Amino acid sequence: MGWQEDIRKYKPFNEQEKKDKESIIYAINNFNNLLTRENTLAHITSSGYIVNKDRTKVLMIHHNIYNTWAWTGGHADGDSDLLRVAIKEAIEETGVKNIKPITSEILSVDVIEVLGHVKRGVYVSAHLHLNVCYLLEADEADELIIKADENSGVKWLPMEELHNYSSEPHMVKLYNKFNEKIKLNWS
Repeated sequence: MGWQEDIRKYKPFNEQEKKDKESIIYAINNFNNLLTRENTLAHITSSGYIVNKDRTKVLMIHHNIYNTWAWTGGHADGDSDLLRVAIKEAIEETGVKNIKPITSEILSVDVIEVLGHVKRGVYVSAHLHLNVCYLLEADEADELIIKADENSGVKWLPMEELHNYSSEPHMVKLYNKFNEKIKLNWS
């Protein structure tokens, strides 16, 4: 089954996910280049919400562009295995070598607005990330390594205190939603 079917069969958790899923499916039905940044209006990204074994902490990075603590993730860049993308990005951005999926099922689908910004000296216009998120697990004892071109920090943060670390209210809502889902399904 392909990534489009994974999104189509995903069962929304709430009204936000229902509406965002509809928007993502609209994009799937109307664009053939969502897996690449060639589509400058909207493209697929994949993120990892990385928790510890006890489900009490989340591994976050201090993102250079957004200047806040955030989850890991990135562009599909042509790779249709979105779980692989989430794991690859998590490893690259945190340095942790042993990251595994708690489930291969999608944790969340979200349309995320990205403001215009400069990346590596080039202006990137405002656009949408059609994001698929996976629930990942890592060992708190593993070495953490900063990826200087993307982040200025990597650390385990208390799951219930992410609002104290993120300056993006729209992202805090997503993190709270993930935490609620984890309590319901993986505690």
